[in-house]
Amino acid sequence: MPSIHVRDTTLYYETAGSGPPVLLLHGLGSSTRDWQLQVPVFAQTYEVVMVDVRGHGRSAKPRGPYSVPQFTADVVAFMEALHIAPVHMLGLSMGGMIAFQTAVDHPDLLRSMVIVNSYPELVPHSLSDYLTWYRRHAIVQLMGMKRMGQYLGKTLFPEPHQIELRQMIAQRWTENDKRAYMASTRALFGWSMAAHLGDIRCPTLIIAADMDYTPVAQKEAYTAKIPGARLVVIPNSRHATPIDQPELFNQTVLAFWEEIGGGIRD
Repeated sequence: MPSIHVRDTTLYYETAGSGPPVLLLHGLGSSTRDWQLQVPVFAQTYEVVMVDVRGHGRSAKPRGPYSVPQFTADVVAFMEALHIAPVHMLGLSMGGMIAFQTAVDHPDLLRSMVIVNSYPELVPHSLSDYLTWYRRHAIVQLMGMKRMGQYLGKTLFPEPHQIELRQMIAQRWTENDKRAYMASTRALFGWSMAAHLGDIRCPTLIIAADMDYTPVAQKEAYTAKIPGARLVVIPNSRHATPIDQPELFNQTVLAFWEEIGGGIRD
């Protein structure tokens, strides 16, 4: 399996298909495995590139602290090393934050951007916001990664028929390096690109699950600040939309790319 050394770390990555490049960025505590239901579909038209961010999956896990600008610099160096830019960048949750940072700092590297259940900032504004992040921190510190995986599994996939998905998340979270996971969690807290949304110029699609952690209204508010951006709401979905609603998710993304001419080879 391929890995590449960029900056001060080594990143694991996978590719599939051929055509214009799309770069898929996973969420916090996850990996390239986020995209197992997308790759066979996207790879029919595109070169699909997936990378494990620093501290995640099969990438190196150097000591922290980590930051979103650091994750972004890694991804930019990765794109340059593989000579794949400009790309259609698709980011889920934490991956969406990296996409926001890239769109502002390196606009020439993006053909388009798809943001999935993510936010342009993670700045606490209320006691509830602080408690949400303290709860996650406490679960990992006091009860470990296995308990965190069980908590997330029940949160992401609560339906009776989703038992296999709950078990999958619980198992995958036990594979996380606790130190790297906590460094990654702290990297997100307090980060913000909200003041720069008006500077984004690439075609942008925001995908929001109707039952995500944050309400659709918040996504509507920040979508309106991005020139030309649009919002699509996926019904009967939670935070892991590519997994719990893969068919509708895939159709939505492919339709967006086709509309902007994303499948046309240079």
